Formats: sequence, C-alpha cells, structure tokens
Amino acid sequence: MSEKNEEKIIVNDRRVKLDDDEPSESEARKLAEKKMAHDYEEASKNKELHFPKVDFSTFIISLSSSALVHLGEVPEPESGKTQPNLALAKHTIDVLGILEEKTKGNLTVQEEKLLRDVLFDLRMKYVQKAG
Repeated sequence: MSEKNEEKIIVNDRRVKLDDDEPSESEARKLAEKKMAHDYEEASKNKELHFPKVDFSTFIISLSSSALVHLGEVPEPESGKTQPNLALAKHTIDVLGILEEKTKGNLTVQEEKLLRDVLFDLRMKYVQKAG
C-alpha cells in the first residue's frame, strides 16, 4: 500500500470586524437595499405623491426646466437661488438637439412643435447669457 501525501489547505479569514455592532460591507449593502425598497414602497403608497404621466412631452418639459435652471432663468428647487451654469445649460440643450435629430419623423405634430419651440427658446436664452 502506498501512502498518500495529503496537503492540508488552511484558509484564514483576515477580515477584521472592528465592532460587533458594526455590520460587514455585505450586510450594510443588504440593509441599505432593504431600506431603499421600503422607502420606495412607502412613497408608492403615499397618496400625496402625484407625478405627471410620463410621455415624450413631459420628458421634453423636464429637460427644458433643467436647462432653464442652469441658465439662471429659474431658481434651483433645492436652494431657491438662481445660479447660472452655462456649461450644464449647453449640455442639456445639446441633449434636446440630439433628441430632435434622432426622433425626426417619429413624433406627433404637437411633440415636434414642442421640441422645436423649446429648443429655439433655450438656444436664444443661451446666446443672450453667453454673449
């Protein structure tokens, strides 16, 4: 009979738990995910939350509102202050321009007019601010 040389593999867990009350990274992530899911459920149940129907027009209006905030035309919702940021305004206007280009021929007459008018107004305001 031949003897088998068996190597034992020993695994040492080098992670250190500093405090028994402090959750590990994976436990903390799971807790955060549970809290987010709970918060989302609560927000969904809350009858006071009324969001407009999401369609192309409301999407365009939303981007337009962001551009107006960045142009300093409308106060920031969080602070109530007007703080122009022309780089962000230009970026948002460019995004709207890409949407106009990529959706050509696929929009209703009203959506096409809305996008065209919003872009014209924002571009004019941008030129005034940047000039």
